[in-house]
Amino acid sequence: MNSWQSWAALVVFVATYSLIISEKIHRVGAALGGAALMLAIGATDDESAFFSEQSGIDWNVIFLLLGMMMIVGVLKRTGMFEYLAIWSVKRAQARPFRVMVMLVVITAAASALLDNVTTVLLIAPVTLLVCERLALPAAPFLIAEVFASNIGGTATLVGDPPNIIIASRAGLTFNDFLVHLAPLSAFLTVVLVALCRFLFRKTFVYDESRALEVMALEEREAIRDPRLLIQGLVVLVLVVAGFVLHPVLHYEPSVVALLGAGLLIAISRVETGEVLGEVEWPTLAFFAGLFIMIGGLIETGVIGEISKALADAIGDNELGGSMLLLGASAVLSGIVDNIPYVATMAPITADLVQNMGGDPDHVMWWALAIGADLGGNATAIGASANVVVLGIAERNRQPITFWQFTKYGLVVTAVTVALSALYVWLRYFALA
Repeated sequence: MNSWQSWAALVVFVATYSLIISEKIHRVGAALGGAALMLAIGATDDESAFFSEQSGIDWNVIFLLLGMMMIVGVLKRTGMFEYLAIWSVKRAQARPFRVMVMLVVITAAASALLDNVTTVLLIAPVTLLVCERLALPAAPFLIAEVFASNIGGTATLVGDPPNIIIASRAGLTFNDFLVHLAPLSAFLTVVLVALCRFLFRKTFVYDESRALEVMALEEREAIRDPRLLIQGLVVLVLVVAGFVLHPVLHYEPSVVALLGAGLLIAISRVETGEVLGEVEWPTLAFFAGLFIMIGGLIETGVIGEISKALADAIGDNELGGSMLLLGASAVLSGIVDNIPYVATMAPITADLVQNMGGDPDHVMWWALAIGADLGGNATAIGASANVVVLGIAERNRQPITFWQFTKYGLVVTAVTVALSALYVWLRYFALA
């Protein structure tokens, strides 16, 4: 960080982050303004910002979100989410905590098979309807689901975008992630349920009259367009199959999502303009601005300097190094989005692993994955799923502030990362 641009880029990022936290300026305006300043000071340029795989906008994320938002927009018209909302409430006997447990477990399990962003796009509309039916605040339920999506996504290769980056760099398979991280993910989901009982205890107010009204509903009556529902579910199944078969088909998730959205619009009678109207455009714009800002930090060497300092501190100490990498990844992934962080840290981790013997399933890779995935829960912009849910909540007039999310996120992250450190020590050192 010897150039003035490095320090200027750091100042721009810190100032923009402060505006996002303070909420004096809408986060989309702050992110786009910060991105414009990064381009203005020359921290990055148009080619790097829009076309670089390492330091530009991650179009795979943008188009994955766009495709899935379009599919969800079509499914909304079928009444499917109303059906699921009534079904889930009736199965939980309309008890608020039971409803939250059901939604958290479903979200965690689905996030292991889908990516966590797709999962929250599907589950958030159901949650909003459930809370409306039971006259409950939606924010605690949505926040809990974000935590569940990031924890559940840790379990598999396709569950969280950082895992895909790590698998590609380290040569890890889907089964490697299942063996090493699925047990931890399942355990932390149980821990999350216990934490939710404590963190959101004021939310679980049982309204008997509301409960009786919902229990009397017939969920099948919520389905407004059975033909469109069948079409939508067939396309959704094909899209999920495309995600799971990524190692075989080699189609990026963004391509699969866009193909699915295009197919669904083509075979249904829904107007394209109406579907595009359901897209969370402010969320996509926020991601674009955030990626450009972080790209400026990468281009000017700020993130590289931080990563190298971490690598120098680790040396060849496996135990200390894995703990430091896990903890530092959790902290840094709460400040910047975990996707560009892992993209920057993966080659450095590869060098560390090579110095420690070069095993493809080395503990350092799992420390990086755990820290980045769980650290994403710390703040409102720590992971893609967080930003998406905040956008959905705002659009549905149930806004979640940065600090409202973060005060719970810091607690959940601290507990899950501490337990993960114990898991890493026991599995790879004490019992190895």
